[in-house]
Amino acid sequence: MDAATAADALAALAPSWSAAMVLLSYLGYLAAAGAVLPGKLVAGAVLPDSSRLHYRCNGLLSLLLLLGLSALGVYMGWMTPTVVADLGLELLSTTFIFSVIVSFLLYFTGLRSRHQSSSLKPHVSGSFIEDWWLGVQLNPHFMGVDLKFFFVRAGMMGWLLINLSLFAKSYLAGSANRSVILYQFFCAWYIIDYFVHEEFMTSTWDIIAERLGFMLVFGDLVFIPFTFTIQGWWLLKNKVELPLLACVANCVTFIIGYIVFRGANKQKHLFKNNPKALIWGKPPKVVGGKLLISGYWGIARHCNYLGDLLLALSFSLPCGASSAIPYFYPTYLLILLIWRERRDEARCSAKYKDVWAEYCRLVPWRILPYVY
Repeated sequence: MDAATAADALAALAPSWSAAMVLLSYLGYLAAAGAVLPGKLVAGAVLPDSSRLHYRCNGLLSLLLLLGLSALGVYMGWMTPTVVADLGLELLSTTFIFSVIVSFLLYFTGLRSRHQSSSLKPHVSGSFIEDWWLGVQLNPHFMGVDLKFFFVRAGMMGWLLINLSLFAKSYLAGSANRSVILYQFFCAWYIIDYFVHEEFMTSTWDIIAERLGFMLVFGDLVFIPFTFTIQGWWLLKNKVELPLLACVANCVTFIIGYIVFRGANKQKHLFKNNPKALIWGKPPKVVGGKLLISGYWGIARHCNYLGDLLLALSFSLPCGASSAIPYFYPTYLLILLIWRERRDEARCSAKYKDVWAEYCRLVPWRILPYVY
């Protein structure tokens, strides 16, 4: 890379007022839509102080309305369909700066909190790095908005919006081939399905137990939308023609991953809300009255991770095998989920003790049966 190319790359990465306006308009819309649009009110997990937060799950309606408004804006000439992709690196750097600022505000606001509720009580380790990274409060709010739930929603929708903008660029350039369509379809299905089942998010570890710090803010606002779309950027710059057999194999990988991922998460959510709910048509089997060993959860202790990994792989397979770059997401996810699985296992062992040991004896596989 010569000096001129490097200078151009740095210039493209510089934040801009245009990117800031797009970001703030997007977040402002989500805040307003989340507050006024109708949606199912879902009770969250019971917190240590016996309180429960309630979440308005109107993400799907918010997304559909946003897509409709965006389509109207394009039709009326108020915006171009490629506006998000055109801003690209500017939007990335602007969002990163925003996430850093928000993380510091969360840190200092949390330190000053005098609340004793589980959601807002400050958890301070004494280490600035740890508290800033992991967060001080469990469920901080701003003007009535649950920020943790809000940022997850923003990241997932942002992933789809960037992809759609990339697809528009490919279509206008005449390069929207089979690989591009497969990638776009798989990701769109996954994201829309997420919002169809948005209430399942309320029973995940991130919502229940993780405090809100830079790790989650950056992960939701920057990492999800900007790194999960690497395949789309790759296909925009590299033409990949997959043979029909490879497309079929890609579809099979996606379908299996989706069935396992969605099925396992649905079973867990249903069990947490109704411990007597049937699993695969039979009464659930439970260890110690708490740990489910029926359905997918009797196959592996983190079977949902297997489904997630297969889905991640299916997002990258349309890019072919000429480069490792499009496989960043499944590689990262594999490392992340193994680390998270190890951390979860240690916490559960300390929490459930002998019950956890019995559970591990009955369900010996962690993620992939007979392998790991």
